[in-house]
Amino acid sequence: MAVNDNKENVRNCTTLDELIDAEYGAKGTQKRDLFDAETKEFCIAQTLREERIRAGLTQQQLADMMGTKKTYISRVESGKQNLNLTTLFRLFECLGKKVAISII
Repeated sequence: MAVNDNKENVRNCTTLDELIDAEYGAKGTQKRDLFDAETKEFCIAQTLREERIRAGLTQQQLADMMGTKKTYISRVESGKQNLNLTTLFRLFECLGKKVAISII
């Protein structure tokens, strides 16, 4: 698809779902799957950052509570660090929160 064709498709979108489909492809395509995964990671990272700030903690303080380095917390909050579930649970527990996972 040419760049101008894609711009026209994007301009014709009327919903967010149409816009995402036009920009990243339909669900199940490689580009769309990557976008969806990165979006979820971004949301978790932003939630962690917001909860840390709400708790009145610096990245260094949270790192000290976790027994890790500030740079690790920074990478997590910027979405540049993959997390396993145990670490995710521990991070939020340090912030006085619990993580719930739903399988649907």
